[in-house]
Amino acid sequence: MTAYDIAAKLPTIDVLRSRCKSLAVLECIVDGGYPYYTYTRSWGDDEAALMSNGSGDEWAVVFTAEGAFIRVFDHESAMTPYRDPDHELWPGLLDGLPEVFGPQLEEPAFGDDEGGFVATAALWRLSTGDRWHAGEGITFPPLRGPSDNIGPDGSGLLEILLDDIADRYIAFAEDFYEIKVDPSVVGHVVAHRPLTDAVVKALNPDVSVAGLLDEIAAIGYPVAAP
Repeated sequence: MTAYDIAAKLPTIDVLRSRCKSLAVLECIVDGGYPYYTYTRSWGDDEAALMSNGSGDEWAVVFTAEGAFIRVFDHESAMTPYRDPDHELWPGLLDGLPEVFGPQLEEPAFGDDEGGFVATAALWRLSTGDRWHAGEGITFPPLRGPSDNIGPDGSGLLEILLDDIADRYIAFAEDFYEIKVDPSVVGHVVAHRPLTDAVVKALNPDVSVAGLLDEIAAIGYPVAAP
């Protein structure tokens, strides 16, 4: 799995935005403390979906007026800029990047202590484009072994955003939170049907829609009328 494989499988920008919001809603219900997946409509002038596993791996999808930009950082990847004293990006990583996404390379959240852009994978799609792109002509290092399921560049961290997102989230919740979640409830959220107390309590009996209104509003997800 590399950025090229992910680029071929990602959905349209609008569908991706919807899936990112669904993940954030599921996470704020299941784990309101430090959710693994989040979404904000106030990323400067843009919107952003964010993932952080708390161990140094992260991704971000920034939705702009011009399209969407994805940055991935896998701290164990051989492609990390920290392999180099000058923190040079892996050759080809950003080759072909449209100028409209240039500001993303200056985003402080994506940089090192000196402000340099840090990533092991990057993908993008223009709002007028018909597909996702990654840097041109990247030569990837070998996999780290037979158990490497996120690829040499960490792009496999994005697999949860692909077409079987509901099944992937169910598997994630069982592995990470050690809980079983009702597939129909996850399907409700992934389908962007309005959130109800029944759905929320099926995922976490200790929370309610009323208690999550601020978080849900920040994500921009629909809530059923009282």
